[in-house]
Amino acid sequence: MLKRDYYEVLGIERDASDEEIKRAFRQLAFKYHPDHNHNEGAAEGFKEVNEAYEVLSDPDKRAAYDRFGHGGVDGYWEQGFDLGGFGDIFDAFFGGVTAATRQGPQRGADLHYSLTTTFEEAALGCEKEISILRTENCASCHGVGTKPGTQPKKCPSCNGTGQVRRVHQSLFGRFAHTTTCEQCQGNGRIITDPCPTCRGTGREKCKRNITVKIPAGVDNGAYIRLKGEGEAGTKGGAEGTLYLTLSVKEHEFFRRHEDDILYELPIDFVQATLGTEVEVPTLHGKTSLKIPAGSQTGQVFRLKKQGVPRLHKDGRGDQLVTLFVATPQSLTTKQRQLLKELGDSLGVANMPTPEKWKGFSRRSQ
Repeated sequence: MLKRDYYEVLGIERDASDEEIKRAFRQLAFKYHPDHNHNEGAAEGFKEVNEAYEVLSDPDKRAAYDRFGHGGVDGYWEQGFDLGGFGDIFDAFFGGVTAATRQGPQRGADLHYSLTTTFEEAALGCEKEISILRTENCASCHGVGTKPGTQPKKCPSCNGTGQVRRVHQSLFGRFAHTTTCEQCQGNGRIITDPCPTCRGTGREKCKRNITVKIPAGVDNGAYIRLKGEGEAGTKGGAEGTLYLTLSVKEHEFFRRHEDDILYELPIDFVQATLGTEVEVPTLHGKTSLKIPAGSQTGQVFRLKKQGVPRLHKDGRGDQLVTLFVATPQSLTTKQRQLLKELGDSLGVANMPTPEKWKGFSRRSQ
C-alpha cells in the first residue's frame, strides 16, 4: 500500500514552520484519537497522523524525508506504530496511549431497547418488566477467564507488559519499535487452564428480567436511562447503560397536546339546543360536564387538572372537551314530520350568528 505524502497527511506546506506542524498535528490527532472517534478507519488515520508528525517534527528525520522521501525514513515505521520521541507531548494532549491504558478497565457497551406502552401508562406512570439479552461476567470464573481455583499466568514474552520492544537495523542506524505482544494479544497474561463455562473469555450471554419504572407524564419518543444495566465491563470496568426508547400507543378517543388531553364529545342537536349534563371520560375517571343551551359544534370546555401529570413537576394539565353536534342518519316518518314542523316554526331568527360558526369552520378545515 502506497503511503501518502506526510505534508499532505498533516495538510501543511513543505516550508511549514515547527509551530505550524505542531498545530496541524494537535488538531488531527484530536480528530482521529480512539478516545474521541469510534468510526471505522479512525485508528488508521490516527496512526498515519502520528507517523507524519514523528518524521516532520524531527529536523534530522524531516531532512532525510525531504531528500529521499519515504525510503529515507521507512526504518522508523516498518515494525508498526510507536509514539517515539514525542510521547511526552502526546501525553500532554491526551493523557497518552500506554500499555497500562490498553490493559486497564474498560467500560461495558451501552444497550438500547424499544419499549411500547399504552396511552394511560405513559400519562399516569407505571412499572413494566422487560427481558433483555446482555453480556455479563461469567458466573463461574467471575470474569477472570480461568478455571475456578486457578489464576492466569504472567506472559513470558512481554513479562506482563502486553508489549514487546523490537530493535530494527537500517541504513540510518538501529531503531526501537514497540508492538503488541502476539502471545498474549496485549493482555500481559496467559490463560493456561480456561474456564469451561466461558471458554476463557470471562464473559457470557445472559437473559435478564428488569423492572422499569415509567414516570408519569412521559410522551412518545422519550427515553429512560438505566445506568449499570448495560453490558459488563472488562478487567473490572463499570457496566454500560441501558437506554429505553418509549413508543406510546394511540388512544381510542383521547389525544394529547403537551400536558393537556383533547377529547371530542358527540351530542345530539336536542342536547345542544336545550342544554344537558353528561358524563365525560377522563384519565382519572368519569366526571360531570354541564352543556349550556344553544351550544355549537366546535365549542370547547376546559376540565381543570384532568390532564397529564407534568413530568418531574407538580400539577397536571387540563382536559379540553370539544363539542361535536351529531346529525341523526336514520329517522322514522313521525320523526321527520316533527322535525319539519320544528324547522318551519324556527325560521332563520334562531340560527346562530356568524361569530358562533367559527368553531365549526375551524373544525371543518
